[in-house]
Amino acid sequence: MTDANILLLAIAIPALTPFVVAALGNRPNLRDGASVLASFATFAAVLALLDAVIDGARPAVTLLEVMPGLVLRFEVEPLGMLFATVASGLWIATAIYSIGYMRGANEKNQTRFYICFAIAIAAALGIAFSGNLFTLFIFYEVLTVSTYPLVAHKETPEARKGARVYLAILMTTSILFLLVAVIWTWNIAGTMDFRAGGILEGKIDPAYVPFLLALFAFGISKAALMPFHRWLPAAMVAPTPVSALLHAVAVVKAGVFTMLKVGTYIFGVGFLGKTGAAEWLMWLAAASILIASIVALTKDDLKARLAYSTVSQLSYITLGVALASQMGVIGGSMHIVMHAMGKITLFMCAGAIYVAAHKTKISELDGLGRKMPITFICFAIASLSIIGLPPFGGAWSKWYLMLAAADAGQIVIIGVLMLSSLLNVAYLLPIPARAFFAPPRGQVAHSLGAAAAPVREGVEEAPLLCLIPICVTAIGCLVLFFAVGGLYEYLLSIQILPESMP
Repeated sequence: MTDANILLLAIAIPALTPFVVAALGNRPNLRDGASVLASFATFAAVLALLDAVIDGARPAVTLLEVMPGLVLRFEVEPLGMLFATVASGLWIATAIYSIGYMRGANEKNQTRFYICFAIAIAAALGIAFSGNLFTLFIFYEVLTVSTYPLVAHKETPEARKGARVYLAILMTTSILFLLVAVIWTWNIAGTMDFRAGGILEGKIDPAYVPFLLALFAFGISKAALMPFHRWLPAAMVAPTPVSALLHAVAVVKAGVFTMLKVGTYIFGVGFLGKTGAAEWLMWLAAASILIASIVALTKDDLKARLAYSTVSQLSYITLGVALASQMGVIGGSMHIVMHAMGKITLFMCAGAIYVAAHKTKISELDGLGRKMPITFICFAIASLSIIGLPPFGGAWSKWYLMLAAADAGQIVIIGVLMLSSLLNVAYLLPIPARAFFAPPRGQVAHSLGAAAAPVREGVEEAPLLCLIPICVTAIGCLVLFFAVGGLYEYLLSIQILPESMP
């Protein structure tokens, strides 16, 4: 099978999975098994392209020419390959986890859930392998629409309201800003293809570059850059597997990946550096990092705190683009991987806590670590990775971003990154600390002379299908620290300069 056919297969498997899931809707075991099998098959197809990309090949397929210049085209390059590997690999963990969660929480409409989830993965891979802005925009919108039913899954008034906010912000910004930016780019460059070194240098007055960049930055609101971030906390009404999809597997990663791809292959890192057009974006990303971290400190709802943590962490990747250097692109790209592994672990732990203990508030977690030790140990590991402490993967992406800031002479940005890590400590580590070391709430009430329900002893973890993916991704946070050499060498293959230059 040719690389081009494997490329099509990687997108086709999740795109066809919804039909299989729908046909097996009345047979839950087969339905759920088909979803897991599809996740493994998709990951295998993506990995089958990896060697060719490492060797310098760029498999490509043109599906359709809508009109001259508007071509639906896929092409695999190192940055897209990275995102596709993360999305398809974490689909496996989420698919297995979803079985334990959806059944343990007695969620309704499970068939619809698996259908929409598979469509979202197909859209994410379409974004990863897009060969031009037109293809990327189409799949970007498909991803938004396919995840709307997932956000509204519970069908409560709160879920419907959150889903409306989610859809309104993402659709409005993509039409008013992103679509305008795509059309403007096509008009001035005569092409929408992604090319090493960008396509805009010499085609646009440098004075207009910050305005075009602003249209892209705010139009790609899946990156959750402030002030267009409200959709992300609003979407926390969804079931936890959906939160994992939003925060680690597909949606927000599609946003920051698009930022990286546009910055690298449309503007060009060198062009952004020469014009200084991204300096305002650098400061906005820095502000988003700190503001979102401070807001996270105020949230007692566990998923809300993790949501604002995501807003902060995504801005690290936007910051990597704005630093306009190869090291910034490497640090931002690496943070896609590191944050995805850590944040999916945190959200799956939150879901396990809900399934096993029916707790959603941080203030309710006192002493729960003794009943759910595996869950909270994994939560602590993922927290340390997000904070950026060795020996966990998140330490490396923050290190390379600091190097990029140092190369750019941005000492204040280094301070922002260090302060952000301290804020990460403040809003993440108290959660496992109080779970392991604070006395259970029933014991506190008893010591105060109040009547309290007896505190049951013994381990009461979430179902095994929830625990296994949590343990695997937590271990992944550790493995990534020691595997960073290979990842760094791979990211060096992202071509920053135009092909005609050495």
